[in-house]
Amino acid sequence: MAIVALMRQSVRFLALIATLAFTLAGCANGPGNDSNYPEQYGGSERYDPFGADAAAQNAEGGLFGPNGITLFGGESGGNSGGGGIGVNSYLWRASLDTVSFMPLTTTDPFGGVIISDWYQTPQSPEERFKLTVFILDRRLRADGVRVSVFRQERELSGQWADAAVDPEVQVQIENAILTRARQLRVANFSE
Repeated sequence: MAIVALMRQSVRFLALIATLAFTLAGCANGPGNDSNYPEQYGGSERYDPFGADAAAQNAEGGLFGPNGITLFGGESGGNSGGGGIGVNSYLWRASLDTVSFMPLTTTDPFGGVIISDWYQTPQSPEERFKLTVFILDRRLRADGVRVSVFRQERELSGQWADAAVDPEVQVQIENAILTRARQLRVANFSE
């Protein structure tokens, strides 16, 4: 009985050590990742439909560094989107870069969904916005991304009420994502 208990403790201890080792390995600063994140990409500007700070607009990079997402040992190049994710990696990375000024609630690289939390600008505290980005294809195509924009205004009672959104805002965000995806693809092939 004592031997079985000792073996169980040993297995638990080894599992804990392996988990810590994998966690620390994931935190390592790999090649090409500088510690001065976020990185500036010369002259490219990001579109901020809600008027966030200009310095935040020009700060490039994303949640996953300059090389994008690579899962299960795959390459993030080519037209397929690569690397084990279910959507085009350029569209995914461009979407994250474009909406990075907003707090994100859900990101699903396998399903291609990014959902932001409500975002208020200091310039207009009486309205707030929320985005849902759907990446629909593994290819880099103009119809491969769809954005839904939600807007609310504060009523006199202090409650938030849904408000109309100009359809052009959705189109402008989709175009900003596509432009950024093309920039990432060109940068990947020019390296």
